[in-house]
Amino acid sequence: MASLQGYVDHRVLLILQDGRAIVGVMAGYDQKSNVVLSDTKERVYSMEEGVEEIPLGLYLVKGDQIVLIAELDDALDQSVDLSTIRAEPLPPIRY
Repeated sequence: MASLQGYVDHRVLLILQDGRAIVGVMAGYDQKSNVVLSDTKERVYSMEEGVEEIPLGLYLVKGDQIVLIAELDDALDQSVDLSTIRAEPLPPIRY
Protein backbone atom coordinates (compact mmCIF):
# COMPACT_ATOMS: atom_id res chain seq x y z
CA MET A 1 0.00 0.00 0.00
CA ALA A 2 1.03 3.59 -0.50
CA SER A 3 2.12 5.56 2.54
CA LEU A 4 -0.41 5.48 5.35
CA GLN A 5 1.25 8.27 7.35
CA GLY A 6 -1.36 10.83 6.26
CA TYR A 7 -4.12 8.78 7.91
CA VAL A 8 -2.52 8.58 11.38
CA ASP A 9 -4.68 10.32 14.03
CA HIS A 10 -7.58 10.62 11.56
CA ARG A 11 -10.92 8.77 11.54
CA VAL A 12 -10.87 6.18 8.75
CA LEU A 13 -13.14 3.57 7.20
CA LEU A 14 -11.63 0.18 6.37
CA ILE A 15 -13.37 -2.30 4.10
CA LEU A 16 -12.04 -5.81 4.69
CA GLN A 17 -11.91 -8.84 2.40
CA ASP A 18 -14.68 -10.55 4.37
CA GLY A 19 -17.02 -7.59 3.68
CA ARG A 20 -16.80 -5.95 7.10
CA ALA A 21 -16.80 -2.15 7.41
CA ILE A 22 -14.61 -0.94 10.30
CA VAL A 23 -14.45 2.70 11.45
CA GLY A 24 -11.85 4.03 13.89
CA VAL A 25 -9.00 6.45 14.50
CA MET A 26 -5.78 5.17 12.95
CA ALA A 27 -3.27 4.91 15.78
CA GLY A 28 -0.48 3.40 13.70
CA TYR A 29 0.68 0.96 11.04
CA ASP A 30 3.74 -1.08 10.12
CA GLN A 31 5.74 -2.09 7.02
CA LYS A 32 3.27 -4.91 6.27
CA SER A 33 0.37 -2.40 6.27
CA ASN A 34 -1.06 -3.88 9.47
CA VAL A 35 -3.21 -1.14 10.98
CA VAL A 36 -3.99 -0.30 14.61
CA LEU A 37 -7.28 1.54 15.20
CA SER A 38 -8.56 3.11 18.40
CA ASP A 39 -12.19 3.92 19.29
CA THR A 40 -13.17 1.31 16.70
CA LYS A 41 -16.68 0.30 15.66
CA GLU A 42 -17.88 -2.25 13.14
CA ARG A 43 -20.76 -1.05 10.98
CA VAL A 44 -23.16 -3.87 10.17
CA TYR A 45 -25.50 -3.09 7.27
CA SER A 46 -28.99 -4.55 6.96
CA MET A 47 -32.00 -4.06 4.70
CA GLU A 48 -34.40 -4.48 7.66
CA GLU A 49 -32.82 -2.66 10.62
CA GLY A 50 -30.49 0.00 9.26
CA VAL A 51 -26.84 0.24 10.27
CA GLU A 52 -25.80 -1.20 13.64
CA GLU A 53 -22.51 -0.04 15.19
CA ILE A 54 -20.73 -2.61 17.33
CA PRO A 55 -17.98 -1.15 19.58
CA LEU A 56 -14.64 -2.96 19.23
CA GLY A 57 -12.28 -0.60 21.12
CA LEU A 58 -8.59 -0.94 20.23
CA TYR A 59 -8.37 -3.09 17.10
CA LEU A 60 -5.58 -4.55 14.97
CA VAL A 61 -6.28 -5.32 11.31
CA LYS A 62 -3.86 -7.43 9.25
CA GLY A 63 -2.74 -5.57 6.16
CA ASP A 64 -3.51 -8.45 3.80
CA GLN A 65 -7.20 -8.27 4.83
CA ILE A 66 -7.65 -4.59 3.91
CA VAL A 67 -9.34 -3.81 0.60
CA LEU A 68 -9.90 -0.06 1.07
CA ILE A 69 -8.87 2.71 3.48
CA ALA A 70 -10.72 6.03 3.34
CA GLU A 71 -10.52 9.10 5.57
CA LEU A 72 -13.89 10.12 7.02
CA ASP A 73 -15.10 13.69 7.48
CA ASP A 74 -16.06 13.68 11.20
CA ALA A 75 -18.72 16.39 10.92
CA LEU A 76 -20.37 14.80 7.90
CA ASP A 77 -20.19 11.28 9.37
CA GLN A 78 -21.78 12.40 12.66
CA SER A 79 -24.57 14.26 10.85
CA VAL A 80 -25.81 11.06 9.17
CA ASP A 81 -28.53 9.10 10.99
CA LEU A 82 -27.24 5.55 10.44
CA SER A 83 -30.52 4.01 11.63
CA THR A 84 -32.25 5.33 8.49
CA ILE A 85 -29.76 3.74 6.07
CA ARG A 86 -30.78 0.43 4.53
CA ALA A 87 -28.20 -1.53 2.53
CA GLU A 88 -27.21 -5.08 1.73
CA PRO A 89 -24.03 -6.22 3.51
CA LEU A 90 -20.95 -6.36 1.29
CA PRO A 91 -20.17 -9.90 0.14
CA PRO A 92 -16.71 -11.35 0.87
CA ILE A 93 -14.11 -11.17 -1.86
CA ARG A 94 -13.52 -14.52 -3.56
CA TYR A 95 -10.39 -15.34 -5.48
